[in-house]
Amino acid sequence: MSATRYVYLGPEGTFTEVALRTLPEAATRELVPMVSVPAALDAVRGGSAAAALVPIENSVEGGITATLDELTTGEPLMIYREVLLSITFALLVRPGTKLSEIKSVTAHPAAQPQVRKWMAAHLPDAVWESAASNADGARLVQEGRYDAAFAGEFAAATYGLEPLVTEIHDAENAQTRFVLVGRPARPAAPTGADKTSVVIWLGEDHPGALLELLQEFAVRGVNLMLIQSRPTGAGIGNYCFAVDAEGHISDRRVGEALMGLKRMCPKVRFLGSYPRAGVAPEDVPPLRAGTSDAEFTDAADWLTRNLDGRG
Repeated sequence: MSATRYVYLGPEGTFTEVALRTLPEAATRELVPMVSVPAALDAVRGGSAAAALVPIENSVEGGITATLDELTTGEPLMIYREVLLSITFALLVRPGTKLSEIKSVTAHPAAQPQVRKWMAAHLPDAVWESAASNADGARLVQEGRYDAAFAGEFAAATYGLEPLVTEIHDAENAQTRFVLVGRPARPAAPTGADKTSVVIWLGEDHPGALLELLQEFAVRGVNLMLIQSRPTGAGIGNYCFAVDAEGHISDRRVGEALMGLKRMCPKVRFLGSYPRAGVAPEDVPPLRAGTSDAEFTDAADWLTRNLDGRG
């Protein structure tokens, strides 16, 4: 395995590359663009890269299905870090192109919901075609296949384009969350401001089945930050659920919740416990009464004393 190579959703000039370069270790790694999220994660699985940075969620449309599905299936991988990046788009065109001349536009599918209203107001007759990434859309404009691309303004110079319009976004303060993914290993030590990601599969389908799984978190005071269903491929109505929970697997409340899920579910995939981006330990709200590690330990000691006849 190349311990110095990090891969990312390319080509050069993507928001993913910008997010990756915010990590301190990126300065000492070989950064290699890949053509797709599956290709980036397969490079890690195959050992040609130590880690991959890929988008997993945006604040407008929610989860990035390509990433969630790749982490759910195939050889297991683990999330070690997350990065939050504010997103705003520029309309990149070949030099001299006017807005009235634009008949076709392209970008990554996740960009469309973030610029849909702007496009309806300013380019109502333009045809949208999806690209593998926003930067790849810029490359396709450079090659003359489309008239314009929605991408980061920073990508213009790389592809010989010019930003015709900047600061395009339908939603203020839009953000995309990226995750640094590697092969499974021991999770990093808890920081006090952590997140744990898992994928859970329902067993027998019956009324309240999902509620029973969620109660494993609720009764232990574990707050959920994301829950998204994804089809398993086993037929209509068969789903698994990607879940992000506050806390670290080494926290008693989180560990016991995961053990509860493991008892109930046919399959649980642990995707990692890692620091929350942009959150310091002092910013985390106090735990609910009865959910701290000390209180779990005290309850276990009480049970032991009673079993030993020392209650």
